[in-house]
Amino acid sequence: MRIVLSVVFLAIALFQFTFIDLAFAAEVSNGAKIFNANCASCHIGGGNILIAEKTLKKEALSKYLQNYDADSIQAIIYQVQNGKNAMPSYKSKLSEQEILEVAAYVFQKAEQAWQDS
Repeated sequence: MRIVLSVVFLAIALFQFTFIDLAFAAEVSNGAKIFNANCASCHIGGGNILIAEKTLKKEALSKYLQNYDADSIQAIIYQVQNGKNAMPSYKSKLSEQEILEVAAYVFQKAEQAWQDS
């Protein structure tokens, strides 16, 4: 009986992790489209055409975004929603879901050093 329960729990756990990965992948895919339509003109390849040091690379995000090291996605969401200096706010232009998707995309690309995978 214990073996059966262990197998069932393992199957449930694997299913949940697989579903989470697929959901995150869908967010990242949509996020890439949103990024290309709204952000790439200033942040092509994770750079910044206006202020060279304020890129979307992990080191710069950690340095310039408040709480990035504690909650990376939320820090990116806050920046997209509110903007700062030359960056406009996208709160009224993008839905909450679109902001989440672009934040997931930026986070993933930053983790990959903006290299194509």
